[in-house]
Amino acid sequence: MQIQELDTNEGALYVVATPIGNLGDITKRALDTLQSVDLILAEDTRVTSKLLRNYNITTPTKSYHQHSGDNVKAEILGILSSGNNVALVTDAGTPGISDPGNELISYLVERDTNITIVPVPGPSALTVALSVSGFRSDKFVFVGFLPKKKKNKLFKWVKEGRVTFAFYESPKRILKTIDILKEHFDEDTNIVIARELTKIHETIYRGKIIDIKENLEKDTIKGEMVVVIEGK
Repeated sequence: MQIQELDTNEGALYVVATPIGNLGDITKRALDTLQSVDLILAEDTRVTSKLLRNYNITTPTKSYHQHSGDNVKAEILGILSSGNNVALVTDAGTPGISDPGNELISYLVERDTNITIVPVPGPSALTVALSVSGFRSDKFVFVGFLPKKKKNKLFKWVKEGRVTFAFYESPKRILKTIDILKEHFDEDTNIVIARELTKIHETIYRGKIIDIKENLEKDTIKGEMVVVIEGK
């Protein structure tokens, strides 16, 4: 693949979506981009190296994650300004969706308005879960992970809007989260919890809020989850 022609001597940042589980879900364009760029920024280079090895990609990697400070961002800006093309990936899915990719992009465009940001779309756990939920998704609310505070205000706002509501949750917190949802939503509200999407142990739980916890407790709860609540 030929990297697109640029109007400046600067390189471009390619925001590349990678599989959320099944390695076969990556696009040809994403593979071509990862092969062609000068550097890959990875949330965890150990995770990304598995993907790269699977497709025989030898492009150098550099760590960029939520704890990377402005010194790292400035270094990345320098790399781009020197004419190098860089790909940004997250451990799974689309960068910038509940991960620090958006912070890097904000930093770059604030300091260089001519910088080229190129999206290379692909998998996202959010859209995958919505696609199989059966709930209306022409409009929905997504909050990443639930906030630690002010949940009451958030839930009230969602209920009043009567829109589908989605968020990410960890296996350690999911049962407690279900109890919290029971306090704020009607017991007959439909809910879908998608676990280990596209992986061997992919499981999709469907039911009423009042019943869903019992369904979860029957299984060993592992893997990140997407919770989708039907709007009424």
